[in-house]
Amino acid sequence: MSRAKKIKILVPIIFLLFVGAFARHRYLAHQIIQSGKLNDKAMDEISGIAASGINKDVYYVHNDSGDTSRFFAISPDGKLISTLYYKGGVKERLGAIDCEDIAVGPGPLRNKSYVYVGDIGDNQAVRKYLTIYRVQEQPGWTKGGNIDVTAVPIHLKYPDGPRDAETLMVDPIQKLFYIIAKRTDTVRVYTAPLGYKPNDTVTMTYRTKLFFKGYKPFKWITAGDISKDGTQVLVKSYEKIYYWKRKDNEPVWQTLQRTPAEPNYQQEKQGEAISFTPDGRGFYTVSEGVFSPIYYYKVP
Repeated sequence: MSRAKKIKILVPIIFLLFVGAFARHRYLAHQIIQSGKLNDKAMDEISGIAASGINKDVYYVHNDSGDTSRFFAISPDGKLISTLYYKGGVKERLGAIDCEDIAVGPGPLRNKSYVYVGDIGDNQAVRKYLTIYRVQEQPGWTKGGNIDVTAVPIHLKYPDGPRDAETLMVDPIQKLFYIIAKRTDTVRVYTAPLGYKPNDTVTMTYRTKLFFKGYKPFKWITAGDISKDGTQVLVKSYEKIYYWKRKDNEPVWQTLQRTPAEPNYQQEKQGEAISFTPDGRGFYTVSEGVFSPIYYYKVP
């Protein structure tokens, strides 16, 4: 084939590839939106995010190990609204050991919304128990400043020995906590009842194990969320996001055993936080680091 003929064939192909690449770029740009960035240096190691159940356009975030017992109310563009302080463990110098995720859901009082702060990190897998703190949401949390709140703790033990975890989810349908272990090649899923008395110690129930392709530590599971209506589930690693649509009211641990969708994801510096929007049509992610960007995505 002559050079001229080759050029005539290659030029249209190259043009089509360029158009396709440009279209995909536009598509991804439309699907992934930076809604803002964290605007306060106090939020320097954000490890969890959850949408408020009562306050419009308010999300709760928190730092992990090294911070005191507190969490922050922010807007979707990252502006700090207020800082919520609670009384953590009296034996802990900072009141918290390693808070790694946060969730919002139902609780002991009907038609009330609660924030659950998960002090569940255990890098060395040595903790005798984990602690989750329950705080009833209040409309006044949007007024700004520092606010003291009352937290009710529950202590959770693994049935098969200590593990590190960074994923706490609340199932509003079956009224369960979900904790997914982090570091092992095949991660384990545990549940515990959402209803409890102050300072209860409960042994969790092992439900199933999950395998995600990839290389450690990039495939380690760092966050998760269940939508407000309980119909959708998100789990994320450092490099991917996994999405499931729940069938009827099946247990979430059964939902997780099906092959997930993998939405587009802008890989972050150290992404350890994910949350559905209250309407379930999208979700946000944010990474550790000062002034980290906040990304918004549409659900698949």
